[in-house]
Amino acid sequence: MPKKTKKGLTYARTGVVAKDAEASFKTLIAWVNKTLQNRPEVKTEVGLYATVIDIGHGQGLALSTDGVGTKLFIAQMLGRFDTVGIDCVAMNVNDLICVGARPMAMLDYIAIQNARHPLLGELGQGLYHGALQAGITIPAGEVAQLKEMVRGLKPGIGFDLVGTAVGLVDLNKLVVGQGIEEGDAVVGLASSGLHSNGYTLARKVLLSKFKLSQRPKGLGRTLGEELLEPTRIYVKPALQMLERCSVKALIHITGEGYRNLRRIRSAAGFVLDRFPEIPPIFKLIQKEGGIENTEMAHTFNLGIGLCVVVPRPEAEEVIRISREFGIPAQVIGHAVKDPEKKIVMPSLKVVGKSDRFHEES
Repeated sequence: MPKKTKKGLTYARTGVVAKDAEASFKTLIAWVNKTLQNRPEVKTEVGLYATVIDIGHGQGLALSTDGVGTKLFIAQMLGRFDTVGIDCVAMNVNDLICVGARPMAMLDYIAIQNARHPLLGELGQGLYHGALQAGITIPAGEVAQLKEMVRGLKPGIGFDLVGTAVGLVDLNKLVVGQGIEEGDAVVGLASSGLHSNGYTLARKVLLSKFKLSQRPKGLGRTLGEELLEPTRIYVKPALQMLERCSVKALIHITGEGYRNLRRIRSAAGFVLDRFPEIPPIFKLIQKEGGIENTEMAHTFNLGIGLCVVVPRPEAEEVIRISREFGIPAQVIGHAVKDPEKKIVMPSLKVVGKSDRFHEES
């Protein structure tokens, strides 16, 4: 991926991130953090993928909440709603496994403009298929009709889709990126596409150049099909890896891209010097938007949806398990001792630090 000019689009320039919003977010977190003193059973700090609460007998209850985001606009444009439920399940259960938890259940929340619209049935189909892939149940949820608050791209089809998932983990097997040593392998499991992140930027770039019915060169299918591809669910291979390998970290590549590799307790960084060929959809976004490598690494998964950190001798077993479930995987880098937790991506000539990615100096 060639270096791009600084005139290219970024998430900030699409209005997603702003300094005043960051300040507001920090204020919210400051208040919410005060509640931690109410329940000393909370065993994880803010910033990990899921919260774990000690429920006794050596067991922890893992909690995660997330939504599908503006990928829902693609569903609205195509008039197809039977896959985004899979995304909702995926975004939650993929976070739970990153603390070593076995996902058990998810509750969904649907805020909708018109509760009589048949899209609710299609959303249910997706939730069912996502739950099937993850091995969980969806025993309850909430549908809120908010005609005056929720708006879509077309009258009557506005909605938001969010989930909250729970799982169980043995507290003595909690995975929080502890004990990572120099030379540990980073195994990357392939994503199925954009998953559910980066859509505001992707839509801004691609929908100004193409129709969803078009087949841009290299994709092999329509742009709409590519953008609506469901987020891959990694639960079943990850549980096998946790059982059979010495997994030190599981890292879901979601919002903020490869900076997620910093969400570990160890004083370690990573050098991703064996990064695979980047899939065509990401190359298309970068080319058409003139987007810098720093922004690509900060916003998109670039073809890897889950990273697994294990001792180097166990990397082949992780790869084998992943492939058993039909998911391509390979070693993409290694760990290094680094209190700053830098993420070095030589093929992109970028380095991720505390705030974001920068060009390699």
